[in-house]
Amino acid sequence: MVALALVSAVGLAVDDRILVGVPIWTKPFKFAVSLVAYTLSLAWMISLLPTTHRAHRVGWWAGTVVAVSLTIEMVLITLQVVRGTQSHFNHATPFDNAVFQIMGASIAILWLSALVIAVLLLRARILDRATAWAVRLSSLIALAGAAVGFLMVRPTPEQLAVDEAPITGSHSVGVPDGGPSMPLTGWSTTGGDLRIPHFFGMHALQLLPLLLLVLAALAPRFARLADERVRLRLTLTAAGTYAATFVLLTWQALRGQALFSPDAVTLAAAGAIVLLGGAATALSLRTPAPAPSLTEEVAA
Repeated sequence: MVALALVSAVGLAVDDRILVGVPIWTKPFKFAVSLVAYTLSLAWMISLLPTTHRAHRVGWWAGTVVAVSLTIEMVLITLQVVRGTQSHFNHATPFDNAVFQIMGASIAILWLSALVIAVLLLRARILDRATAWAVRLSSLIALAGAAVGFLMVRPTPEQLAVDEAPITGSHSVGVPDGGPSMPLTGWSTTGGDLRIPHFFGMHALQLLPLLLLVLAALAPRFARLADERVRLRLTLTAAGTYAATFVLLTWQALRGQALFSPDAVTLAAAGAIVLLGGAATALSLRTPAPAPSLTEEVAA
């Protein structure tokens, strides 16, 4: 993925072709950069599985399947870029249709493999409870984020109105793909865009464990953070807030709203998430009650 990101960066510099409103090498570049973070995080999580247990072997094979599936996906995306046509939702020719069907199958296999890893992490005994729950919850949110991709293959009303439409499926909701969009991300600025919750959900895999690393780094300076129970509370609060935000972004996109054009209902829901998340954070930072001594336990 690092090598492909470099190749795609060169493509962006020397190839002036435009596809669906953006430079043609934008998609492989964004995918490659995103997958560098995703695969490194997944590899680290697999390394947390007990090496003496069968779960580690199963996790290794599941990770290998993820790597192969992603390689197939990116090879096909790059192939279609070289050919100057869409990789996703493309049924214009039998070859294009076959490419998209293979991509769909590889992503389904990838999702199932990531699910296997998530289940293994749920069952694994990881000594630090905050780390354990950061890994478990982030992997589940990432699975939900990946599943948003399956919503994109649904034909739009305009596509259903056409017999044998060459393009079936869309990133955008309420507007056609290729319209006004944000720089770099390419997300729609005039309608809903399912790529936003897709991206946000999948990258829980990095952001929640990163939060835990920050808390651990701050622990020597802040006594409360040195307590594992406080770090666990903050981890659970962050995961809950992240999951609620992911649901809100998905709901907003499905209702055809651009990210920065929310209606009053969306703003109210976002405000509720902020308030509840802030209150939960404040409660999480309370000094935990001291654990009972052995004498007190015997007396009880």
